[in-house]
Amino acid sequence: MKPSLTVDGVLIRDGAILLVQRKHEPFRGKWALPGGFVEYGETVEEAVLREFEEETGLSAHITRLLGVYSDPARDPRGHTVSVVFILSAEGEPRAGDDAAAARFFHVNDLPPLAFDHEKIIRDAVKEPENRSEY
Repeated sequence: MKPSLTVDGVLIRDGAILLVQRKHEPFRGKWALPGGFVEYGETVEEAVLREFEEETGLSAHITRLLGVYSDPARDPRGHTVSVVFILSAEGEPRAGDDAAAARFFHVNDLPPLAFDHEKIIRDAVKEPENRSEY
């Protein structure tokens, strides 16, 4: 079996990060970065913008690539590789698709997180461009 390809979007605004509460397993009820699986024929850039809008209602723009996260144990459903982008967007989020809720959390006061998203958020916060936010 081959690894699955996923994407995640990081939106930091005024020292807070946008998270969605998972409506389904795995990690139902926990919070996560907006994202999901890349569809066949879709680029990772198209996928992150689509997933982000489906889950938060916000139309985003890619600022830059944060990194690639590929620990085979990062997802209990199987080996997934996630390409993570820093995004920018205006407006207030509203939950959609498979998200039960969407809201901003201060990066120093995060709720219980799914997958390896705590590590991804720590990496995003360490970025020099984001340090001025806090």
